[in-house]
Amino acid sequence: MSWRRGQAYGQDLRDRVLACGDEPIRLVAARFSVSPSYVVKVRGRLRETGSAEPGPQCNHIPPRLLDLYQALSAQVTTQPDTTIGELRHWVLSTHGVRISHRAMWRSLAGLGLTRKKTSARSRAGAA
Repeated sequence: MSWRRGQAYGQDLRDRVLACGDEPIRLVAARFSVSPSYVVKVRGRLRETGSAEPGPQCNHIPPRLLDLYQALSAQVTTQPDTTIGELRHWVLSTHGVRISHRAMWRSLAGLGLTRKKTSARSRAGAA
């Protein structure tokens, strides 16, 4: 599993940390319940860029099946009743990629496809 950064602290906290000026880093960190490294990073960012705003979050991990989206879409189009388990088996046997149920579900959602089934009982209508 890969590590992902969390959300950035709010701008109001950044402004309060920067308003402390040249006070000691550990004192500012203790006052606002943040780590000393956060205080150093906020001050450094202001010094380097001239802006106190957070930088872009660069934690996007592309889907594992991104390269197979066209083939997956074609497979679902030709066999619309295929289950997620069958699609996982198809991807493994055809392309050699082992994928979890959740990852397959997200890939299908990324393509705008759903695998929601209706049971035979509800399809039959009233008795």
